[in-house]
Amino acid sequence: MFKIAVLISGGGSNLQTIIDGIENNHLNCSIEYVISDKAGTFGIERAKKHNIKTFVFEKKEYGDALSGKILEVLDGKVDLIVLAGYLSILKGDIIKRFKNRIINIHPSLIPSFCGKGMYGIKVHEKALEYGVKITGCTVHFVDEGTDTGSIIIQKAVEVHDNDTPETLQKRVLVEEHKALPEAIKLISEEKVKVEERRILINR
Repeated sequence: MFKIAVLISGGGSNLQTIIDGIENNHLNCSIEYVISDKAGTFGIERAKKHNIKTFVFEKKEYGDALSGKILEVLDGKVDLIVLAGYLSILKGDIIKRFKNRIINIHPSLIPSFCGKGMYGIKVHEKALEYGVKITGCTVHFVDEGTDTGSIIIQKAVEVHDNDTPETLQKRVLVEEHKALPEAIKLISEEKVKVEERRILINR
């Protein structure tokens, strides 16, 4: 069984799509741990409801030691780490130990509207400010940079003339809920090949 850990910072809607994918047999995986960097998140409640082991390591408490603490829990225990709306930046040994085994979902078509400070509603505000006609979401591997890892999957979303950041965010989230389980499925079935920056998918 392919084992994953899901890292969250909020409501966990992307986590829920993974849980649903497992329960309807679309994903042949098990979620071993859900870890949040904030106390009181609804995502943790979702995990508990499905009897998934949870940890809360608050960023304000652990600071620069946060990534090391997560590595301590996950090292040797899971095949893949999934960042599903996780807002802290992973650093140091965990990136090396889990090279090409950490994925993140970002609410834009990387390399647009990504990098430091680009998360949540801010991404959609920037997309509208710039006037793009197409935006979307990206699932990518995590490396030492911020949103700089190799791209696995992208889904496009048309921008409407009357869009607000909130309406755009909702439509992009619909595609996130498709892209993240799809990436997990491809990786778990060993259909993803890494060639330097390029990702080749054997469908």
